[in-house]
Amino acid sequence: MRFGRTVGERSLRPVRWPARPGPGTLLRAGLVAALLGLAVTILYTPPGCTPVPGAAPPGTAAPTGSPAPTGTDPSGPPAVAAREGRGDRTGGSLPLPDGTVGVPVRLAEPAALAVVGPGSRVDLLALPAAGPVTTVLLASGALVLDVVGAGELDGSSALYLALAPPQAQRVVGQPEGSRFAVVVRG
Repeated sequence: MRFGRTVGERSLRPVRWPARPGPGTLLRAGLVAALLGLAVTILYTPPGCTPVPGAAPPGTAAPTGSPAPTGTDPSGPPAVAAREGRGDRTGGSLPLPDGTVGVPVRLAEPAALAVVGPGSRVDLLALPAAGPVTTVLLASGALVLDVVGAGELDGSSALYLALAPPQAQRVVGQPEGSRFAVVVRG
């Protein structure tokens, strides 16, 4: 019995390779790859990234011939967020609001610094070193201006709070050895 074979059917002859892409095809493929990379970069940019100094804010075009902004405006968004009680969460410190004084407070539990940030509102509590074991509310709704040394485990971490002058006097007037804690407000 004889088997008839054709070239394309179960043959051991070498297969012919397709033609190489031309320069136009390579250019289009390179442009598509670059645009896809740019889209991924824009879509997955972390929200905490700040724009380049001198660049126009997102969604606006800088007018031609006008000088680019060189610094940050203290009455800009962080100050507005501080006055409205919203959290800033960008990691920068907030300016001191009018009519308040800044007071640094070391907490008894430094791990509490992980849940607060500039712009947060907290209630400041104190547990006196001597006397009855009762907590005292020293300040209600205090604005957190900055968190200093949040990652430090040696006790050098502290909160920088904006307090009214009478509240600041009560905090500073606590006896030596008093421990402080915060309750974070929503």
